Amino acid sequence: MSSIMKTLLISTAILFAPAAMAQTEAPAAVEALDPVKAAPPAPKDVDPALWVVKDEDTTIYLFGTVHILKPGLNWFDEGVKAAFDKSDRLVLEMVEPPAAETQALFGKLAIDPSGKTLRSKMNEADRAIYEAAITKVGLPAQALDPLDPWAAAVTMSVLAIQKLGYDVNSGVEKQLSAAAKIAQKPVGGVETMEFQLGVFDTMPEDEQIRFLIASAKAIDNSGQMMDRMIELWGAPDPDGLAALMNEGLTSRVIYDALLTRRNANWAKWIKAEMDKPGVTFMAVGTGHLAGPTSVQSLLPAYGLNAERVAY
Repeated sequence: MSSIMKTLLISTAILFAPAAMAQTEAPAAVEALDPVKAAPPAPKDVDPALWVVKDEDTTIYLFGTVHILKPGLNWFDEGVKAAFDKSDRLVLEMVEPPAAETQALFGKLAIDPSGKTLRSKMNEADRAIYEAAITKVGLPAQALDPLDPWAAAVTMSVLAIQKLGYDVNSGVEKQLSAAAKIAQKPVGGVETMEFQLGVFDTMPEDEQIRFLIASAKAIDNSGQMMDRMIELWGAPDPDGLAALMNEGLTSRVIYDALLTRRNANWAKWIKAEMDKPGVTFMAVGTGHLAGPTSVQSLLPAYGLNAERVAY
């Protein structure tokens, strides 16, 4: 029996009890009764942007994902679901490896083998900003000292939004992968986890620290920023999303490493795939499908055009 049903039955019994019973002392256990829980809010319908690249015998859908979401968003329906259902396969940024392999890769690339601590790489002002931020996410100042600055930035940022109710299990990739498994669609990736972590790891140390301190300064507003990003994603407003991301990525070195060069690789990949008949549902981080160096904006160099799907 659910706690709501228990509470309802007990409350009904007290309401209809004899007057004499109402005068007796309440049992000590009454304080331990489960409170009546409000019904969960109705799922919110959102309609993220979808693009398509096609020729006579090949169709590639381009869909922007959010890797971590709060539960309760309906996005996998209407045009998105129809495109997915028509597709022969799902292509993601990467296929997540087993947990043990992920842990090994993170240890290999995220930990400084020299033993130099994270905080010793910062000047006094940056260290104060970082220590204030890491404390806000519930970790002691020394907790991430073995990590490279990029790894500390990513860890701290994810912890901050997880505390606000965001869940990687509600992320778009998780849901698409589950649906592909049920439909027995093959799932592939255009990158590997080792490559993605390597993008961060090969950045110059001063750029990594810049990235870390920018992340630390944004901790207080991380929930608001994430909420706004998802609002623009679901509206959809790709131009607004691009503008918001430009505010957050002020370093051209980081912007090109995380977005531009990878987008160029993917545009080249799409060109090669257009020679193969079939229908592909390609789902990559929504930031890669927004802005002047988006995947779509790079496709015309290969004689291809991505069109928005109206739904």
